[in-house]
Amino acid sequence: MMIRQSIFSVIISLFICSSAISQSNLNNDECVLLDPENFNKVIDGKQVGLYLLKNGNLTAAITNYGCRIVSLCAPDKNGQKADVVLGFKSIDDYLKATGVYHGAIIGRVIGRIAKGNFELDGKTQALPINNGGNHQHGGLKGFHNQVWDVKTVTDSSIVLSYISVDGEMGYPGTLQVEATYQLTSNNELTLKLLAATDKTTVVNLTNHAFFNLAGEGNGPILDHVLTIPANYFCAVNSDKIKTGAILKVAGTPFDFRKGKSIGKDIILENTNEQLKIAGGYDQSYVLKKKKSNKIVLAATVVDPKSGRKLEVFTNNMGVHFFSANFFKGTDIGKVGKPLHYRESFALENQDYNSPNQKSFPTIILKPGEKYESYTIYHFSCLE
Repeated sequence: MMIRQSIFSVIISLFICSSAISQSNLNNDECVLLDPENFNKVIDGKQVGLYLLKNGNLTAAITNYGCRIVSLCAPDKNGQKADVVLGFKSIDDYLKATGVYHGAIIGRVIGRIAKGNFELDGKTQALPINNGGNHQHGGLKGFHNQVWDVKTVTDSSIVLSYISVDGEMGYPGTLQVEATYQLTSNNELTLKLLAATDKTTVVNLTNHAFFNLAGEGNGPILDHVLTIPANYFCAVNSDKIKTGAILKVAGTPFDFRKGKSIGKDIILENTNEQLKIAGGYDQSYVLKKKKSNKIVLAATVVDPKSGRKLEVFTNNMGVHFFSANFFKGTDIGKVGKPLHYRESFALENQDYNSPNQKSFPTIILKPGEKYESYTIYHFSCLE
């Protein structure tokens, strides 16, 4: 039974520029035309579909395969819409893609767990290995590779649910999750996730959308100006697993406090150890060290050419910045262009812990406890 008080929520909020074009029929106003028939497929005995949402000037497309944002259209400073989230035009393209996390909910635990082992209540939990010698992003059959049940659909909202059974991908406890995507009259796309467990477990979820504020397939994001108001980031080892060390950003390429282009210091990847290990930016920033519901600014991104500005807010304790360092152009996105190296970025709001870092804030969830997370993606335009 879902514990009503146990809530994990992510809010993606888009405030559309005053210069945006007026409302019209979804099929005419969609910046990328997607055919729901291309998502009509049965996977693991469950029906997959694509659901188009519209409210005001905002349009989005959601699939229940991985509870993914497939498309998210927002206008630029001239009112021209572009799809700012990377994705694919069919379910078959998702299934064959080398990049498997596009737009998905990641669970039960985001990131890498060393050797697939962690200790919980004095017992070692063994998870399947799917990244070198380690466990990553919930395993091969994590939440991103599951077909969620569709409960209700309206013109502007969709409610999905998923039950992760006890022992799935090695995680203890049955975790019940409900996700609601909704476009509001205030031009917001909200995603609310409710979660409850019947046994002590670990939970650290995020949405893994890749953004390009110039639009999918419209070139590198190295000229995007990024601000992250964080004094510290988490060091990683050669396997890109957090070491437990929290380092100052001051005097390093990881200092985005005053804002700078993503490409300004990424060129130091051959000399800076942390950049070299990650192949660019792939680290978590510490926004706050105590768990609370206070919402803080996690990051601001501006594309100087289109004028689109994205502000990301969260009540999570950290945000993970990834500069898409490993795309090879082998995947073709929904606009028909290859998804290339460093042509997108991810800002994954999450608690910055992993199960093996005892000095970090815990991600343990017990029956009856509340786990709440809120994220706001706020879009506007430069003058």
